[in-house]
Amino acid sequence: MSKAPYSKPALSSYADIINKLKSRGLSFTNEDKAIHLFEVISYYRLSGYWFPFLKDKKEHIFKDGVDFEAVFNLYKFDRELRKIIIGELEKIEIAFRTKIDFVMSNAIGPFWYKDISLFSNQEHAVTALEIVKSEFKRSKEDFVQAFKAKYTDEYPPSWIMLEFSSFGLISRMFGNLRNSEQKKEISSLAGLHPKVLESWLRSIVHIRNICAHHSRMWNRVFGLSPKIPKSTQYTWLKSSYVDNRKMFFTLSMILYLSMQINPKCTFSSKVKTLLNKYKSVDLRAMGFPENWYLEDLWRD
Repeated sequence: MSKAPYSKPALSSYADIINKLKSRGLSFTNEDKAIHLFEVISYYRLSGYWFPFLKDKKEHIFKDGVDFEAVFNLYKFDRELRKIIIGELEKIEIAFRTKIDFVMSNAIGPFWYKDISLFSNQEHAVTALEIVKSEFKRSKEDFVQAFKAKYTDEYPPSWIMLEFSSFGLISRMFGNLRNSEQKKEISSLAGLHPKVLESWLRSIVHIRNICAHHSRMWNRVFGLSPKIPKSTQYTWLKSSYVDNRKMFFTLSMILYLSMQINPKCTFSSKVKTLLNKYKSVDLRAMGFPENWYLEDLWRD
């Protein structure tokens, strides 16, 4: 298919948006509410949520009897799902920042990250160090300013560095470590093989970025596929079919890591409560297998 410049004009009013959707078969119980939502959310963002309600996805024709409220309901579900996820990712990130610092600073010293020989890909290690240096110079955090005022070091100790550096950078540093014993000790927090943990941490960075941009999550096929573990130290999924590109695997991965950080975590019950609140959501589109709630991992 040959390409062409985009030439579709913007719709000139919210009433035009309503009429366009009506012509495609979408009904509106409350048009004033719909207009307000298009004002504050946008037509394009909401369009990602009415795709499952289309019977003709090429011509964008809706199935019979679909009301705009059903579309907005799915949007609300996705928004609440992101909130649950991002709250759990914060705990996971902090726990692994702490573990990496404890293992590496005790094994090597507080400036371990400056030693390029510790990393498999030294070019990537140099790039990481340059990023740390830049962020250290730019940071206005009180604890960074206090260190600069007291010490002459060009770089801070790792426990300070790990506080102002992005988790994306930290996960790449972990993956690039050469010493297998140190990686195993860090991975012991999760009871996973280091290669599996490395892929899971990369996925968590990806998921966190999606949440931070308020992007659609519920039926997403993720660009990064975290490794499916062959064995785990703690309770994991027994299901023979789990698509690691979809939401159920992502939620299970988050639950597994959260359980190792806090065995009394409430993530499982929060997800179940949300799914019970929005019973119309298609779990198959999220990669949920049949009887998923019978998995030991998901039992409260």
